[in-house]
Amino acid sequence: MLVHVLLYDAGQDSEGIHSLELSGQTVVLMFENCDDAERYAGLLEAQDFPTPTVEALDQHEVELFCTEAGYEARLVETGFVPTSDDERLMLAPPSSNRDVSNWQSEDPSVDSSVDPSVNSSSDSVPSSSANDGLDDVRRRLEGLL
Repeated sequence: MLVHVLLYDAGQDSEGIHSLELSGQTVVLMFENCDDAERYAGLLEAQDFPTPTVEALDQHEVELFCTEAGYEARLVETGFVPTSDDERLMLAPPSSNRDVSNWQSEDPSVDSSVDPSVNSSSDSVPSSSANDGLDDVRRRLEGLL
C-alpha cells in the first residue's frame, strides 16, 4: 500500500523526513490520504516551518526505514479521529516547534539521529548511516518504478 510522508529537501543529500516526538518516541507519520498529508504540510508552512514535499512511498519500505533508524511509524488513516493529546498531533502540528534553522548543518553538537522535522523536538540532518539507509530505501523504491 502506498502511504504519503512529508520529506524535506527531497532527493538531496540533506533529505529528511518529518517526524514528531510523542511520549519520548520519534514518530514518522504515514498518511493514507494524500489530501491529509498536504493539509498537514500546509499547517507546518503556516507556522514558518520549512515546507515539506508530500511523497507517496510503499508503507513497508517506510516502516523498514523507521525500524532501522529507531523510529516508530504510525499510519494516519482516512477519517482518523484522535482520542488523546498525542494523537491530536497526528492531525495538526503543535503550536511550537523546535528550532530547525540549523538542521542542514554539520554541527557535531547537534543530535544527528533525529530528522529535521521533529515537531517540538526538531534536530539536525540524519547521520551518515541513516543517510545510507535512506539512500538504500530510495534505490529500492526506484527499482520498483
